[in-house]
Amino acid sequence: MATNITFHPGSVTRDERTKFLGHQGMTIWLTGLSASGKSTIACALEQYLLQNGITSYRLDGDNVRFGLNSDLGFSEKDRNENIRRIGHVAKLFADASVVSITSFISPYRKDRDQAREAHNKDGLPFIEVLVDCPVEVAEQRDPKGLYKRARAGEIKEFTGISAPYEAPLAPEVVVSSHNMSTEQSVEKIVAYLQEKNLIHLNN
Repeated sequence: MATNITFHPGSVTRDERTKFLGHQGMTIWLTGLSASGKSTIACALEQYLLQNGITSYRLDGDNVRFGLNSDLGFSEKDRNENIRRIGHVAKLFADASVVSITSFISPYRKDRDQAREAHNKDGLPFIEVLVDCPVEVAEQRDPKGLYKRARAGEIKEFTGISAPYEAPLAPEVVVSSHNMSTEQSVEKIVAYLQEKNLIHLNN
């Protein structure tokens, strides 16, 4: 661990960034099983917000593992580190007055809580969205064939099959992707953001 380091604050304040962009930053953290619909909803939400003048950026679980977290596997320890890193990246985006939309399985409650605490410590909104989907439905979808491989023993420690998923106890938003369309899911998330005065749409 590095010790001879000093944090250097910039000369541009968060208030200045917020005033310039016209909205505050935050993290919208989508969590749920593989194939629950997280990435699909995140993509649609990002598009919706951008079309309404809100600077947004999506951080996807698979995409991040191609670069920043390419050194990590899927053990509990590596999953912890995966979420720790992305939690800090999301916080940096939020601090820059960008709406960060993350779509990670993030199966362990304590890891998500740590990401929330890091945001709250710096006064940044953290909105946890549970993409609720029964494992049976997710397994039927299985677009990547991962559940099939997990059942065959080819993938070890697969969430929902051979590794646990700890659902949020009190998420800000719950979308039931097995009986709600992508559009309805986005509408529910946006409605929450508007209700809490976190965003103001152009239309």
